[in-house]
Amino acid sequence: MVETTPSAALQSGASQPELRLDNSYAQLPDRFFARCRPAPASAPTLIRFNEPLADELGLDLRGYDETGLAALFSGQALPEGVEPVAMAYAGHQFGNFVPQLGDGRALLLGEVTDRQGVRRDIQLKGAGRTPFSRHGDGLAPLGPVLREHLVSEAMHALGVPTTRSLAVVLTGDDAFRERPVPAAVLTRVARSHVRVGTFEYFAVRGDHEGLRLLADYVIDRHYPHLRSASNPCLALLEQVCDRQAALVAQWLSLGFIHGVMNTDNLSIAGETLDYGPCAFMDAYNPRTVFSFVDQTGRYAYENQPAMAQWGLARFAESLLPLLADDEERAVSEAQAVLEGFMPAYRAYWLRAMRAKLGLCRECDGDDALVDDLLEIMSRGRADFTLFFRHLCDAAESTGADDGLRSLLQAPEALDDWLARWRRRLEAESGPGRAIAERMRVVNPAVIPRTHAIENAIRDAEDRGDFAAFHRLADALARPFDAPPEEADYARPPQPHERVPQTFCGT
Repeated sequence: MVETTPSAALQSGASQPELRLDNSYAQLPDRFFARCRPAPASAPTLIRFNEPLADELGLDLRGYDETGLAALFSGQALPEGVEPVAMAYAGHQFGNFVPQLGDGRALLLGEVTDRQGVRRDIQLKGAGRTPFSRHGDGLAPLGPVLREHLVSEAMHALGVPTTRSLAVVLTGDDAFRERPVPAAVLTRVARSHVRVGTFEYFAVRGDHEGLRLLADYVIDRHYPHLRSASNPCLALLEQVCDRQAALVAQWLSLGFIHGVMNTDNLSIAGETLDYGPCAFMDAYNPRTVFSFVDQTGRYAYENQPAMAQWGLARFAESLLPLLADDEERAVSEAQAVLEGFMPAYRAYWLRAMRAKLGLCRECDGDDALVDDLLEIMSRGRADFTLFFRHLCDAAESTGADDGLRSLLQAPEALDDWLARWRRRLEAESGPGRAIAERMRVVNPAVIPRTHAIENAIRDAEDRGDFAAFHRLADALARPFDAPPEEADYARPPQPHERVPQTFCGT
């Protein structure tokens, strides 16, 4: 079942379809990747096809019907000239360095230039074993594929830089985890699949030529304006640090927890990459952890800025041979960039939180206003998304205050804060209704709540029923709307619906 009814062109089923892909990464030396073919799929079936994204990418799919799309996006019928590659990279996983990871179940098909003139990777995730699979089967269970589609597309709709999902295809085969589960392939779209771990891969091998080639590739493709900088590689470090600071600030402003911020999951393009054991918080608690494998809370909600900075320090270490001939000078320049990360993050975060409170102007005391509200929400176990959505109503009318209080287990501290907030709103222009409307375009009504995702996955895996998945995906495409028929997606889970842990599917 596709996302939208296929156009007449899609249904035509022409016998010789064409899809032209370039692959600039495959032009790098062979040590950057391994050439592989996708694994056979016994009965590929299209579950969802993202036609709006295909149009955004400028893909010419007029020759493909649903069967053809399923064959294409499971890797069974690749366009002529496409030579898939599994990318090589290393990474720090939960602080422990692994010198060789690489794409163990993903293949980069190539790139297209979208309608905005931006190169975008197209990758098959769950396409079978590669030389980097180690002891894995290279397959992707259906559940994690559905989760990545739902959350990545929701993040896009929320305005967060992210990889995208172009298609979901059932292969007709099983992946074996604790039990046999249906296997699927996700077609992922990204500005880049180069990671911090890609640079680590060459740095640990002392391959300075490889480092230089990789840095040149990244600059030329993603940051061409840096070519005119006095030190392009130092400027690259600055640019990547700034994008990560902005990205993590957006995550926290929405209550999002990545789950595995390992350096092989830190995109050099500043996009959210790899939706494994990720989740959005329900009740606000800065120490929240969802990932089953994160037993120490390393990547808890409140730790994400520090963990981003830690990962970027590994990026800086990898770049040192390119920053300056003198190691001491290179370290000093890299350290200066890294020290700017937290101030940049805090500025991005405070800007996002001001917007959530309806504040456009910058005033002294705004940071304390935000921090104090979050402390009240934490003590009162307020649902993060629902509270800020109700706060929009309170900007318009004091009659909504009781609704806010009802979201807190300890509401007595809220009255003083509301009075402070309303005094602060007096410095803003426009009536309360205008402020409320401004707030409603940054405070979503619908997020991909973990219990709703799990319900959709259970229906799909256990009964082959994708109705809940499609309905949830449609709702997540309009996160700032709150139509009555989708009210169930706006509510927090009941106690028996709570999902305490999430898994990555490897």
